[in-house]
Amino acid sequence: MTAEPTVTAATPAPGADYAATASAAYRSALQVIESVEPRVAAATRKELADQRDSLKLIASENYASPAVLLTMGTWFSDKYAEGTVGHRFYAACQNVDTVESLAAEHARELFGAPYAYAQPHSGIDANLVAYWAILATRVEAPGLAELGAKHVNDLSEQDWETLRGKLGNQRLMGMSLDTGGHLTHGFRPNISGKMFHQRSYGTDPETGLLDYAAIAAAAREFKPLVLVAGYSAYPRRVNFAKMREIADEVGATLMVDMAHFAGLVAGKVFTGEEDPVPYAHVTTTTTHKSLRGPRGGLVLATKEYSDAVDKGCPMVLGGPLSHVMAAKAVALAEARQPEFQSYAQAVADNAKALADGFLKRGGRLVTGGTDNHLVLLDVTSFGLTGRQAESALLDAGIVTNRNAIPADPNGAWYTSGIRLGTPALTTRGFGADEFDRVAELVVEVLTNTQPTAASSGPSKAKYTLADGTAERVHAGAAEMLAANPLYPGLTL
Repeated sequence: MTAEPTVTAATPAPGADYAATASAAYRSALQVIESVEPRVAAATRKELADQRDSLKLIASENYASPAVLLTMGTWFSDKYAEGTVGHRFYAACQNVDTVESLAAEHARELFGAPYAYAQPHSGIDANLVAYWAILATRVEAPGLAELGAKHVNDLSEQDWETLRGKLGNQRLMGMSLDTGGHLTHGFRPNISGKMFHQRSYGTDPETGLLDYAAIAAAAREFKPLVLVAGYSAYPRRVNFAKMREIADEVGATLMVDMAHFAGLVAGKVFTGEEDPVPYAHVTTTTTHKSLRGPRGGLVLATKEYSDAVDKGCPMVLGGPLSHVMAAKAVALAEARQPEFQSYAQAVADNAKALADGFLKRGGRLVTGGTDNHLVLLDVTSFGLTGRQAESALLDAGIVTNRNAIPADPNGAWYTSGIRLGTPALTTRGFGADEFDRVAELVVEVLTNTQPTAASSGPSKAKYTLADGTAERVHAGAAEMLAANPLYPGLTL
């Protein structure tokens, strides 16, 4: 069983000699690059070969279409365009205005959002824009009104220091890193943890699931200005209606970081109370991952916060990456096609098949399964750390990333889990049968990996893979990869 064909990186566009056209474009581009720095051209060719020959299971990675990739390699890269559409600090930005407007238009229509901001360079930039937009709306604007001023530059030194102190003394509550949150949700080593007085909420220690009553109780006690929902390694769905109720009760702004699951929202897999956009005051996302676009960020907001978000430059950002905004417009246009909904549903169905494949082979999954795009495998049952499991799997051509599990005894560096996602291989055409086979290959590697005798320090990274295992797994993977080629027909 394979995923329904979609217009993707893996499938030529109907009615056009798509692969031949893309091949000619890339060959020409690489020849130009080679004439200046042949080692970069060689590395680029090698990267495609490596991606074609490996099982990519990193949940935050995907394969963008040739149209998206080619859009980034244009002269839009040469243009400064600080400011916003129709209000730039540089001249001759009319064409940038066009592509930024298109990216925002597609984002609004795709997600049903009142407002979209396409300038953030990355997910962390999108979150920083969101945080400072909330601070500007909730703290700065009332402070200015109280002082009878229209702009911060109108304040005296003393008044500005008072207001600056208020901006730097606000509270944020987000999901803890070890239970699936992201480092930008208040993790102390990250700027988000330094900007705010921060507290984390976790999951039920028995089930690994979000406990909304416990979150509400913590919010009542802490009274955050910002309540962050969303995750990077939580294999279940979130009820955003409940999160909004909690935020409203304590007077918090609900911010949702949907970077990981934006494709499932766009593809209408997450609807109703599982769709964050109708419930969040501000929603952030990356445009790659499950959305399958270029590496970049996006902010969606209600009208209340739109003016502040629109000031992302100069508030947080510098010159926007106009070539990437153009690629965002192309990717979002692709995601608005009906085929993308079939793809998104296949991503979720395949994640369940992968989870079931682990469970029937004795694997231990955080929360006992999944209902989104990822699974989190506890590798302590194999006697391994996440670092050992990640490295052994890479030796066998399976690309994953180590990840902390709740109350992880090995910490955030060595970890006790590996995170696996289905977006990339679903783009290649993998279906339920293939993902069951993927689970079999992963388990084969892990059961044939032995840790070193010592159990602390650098030895937590050391392991031995039984002779012949890597070769067997490579061969098993090669059959599926050959049947589901990446960028079929594209030759360099």
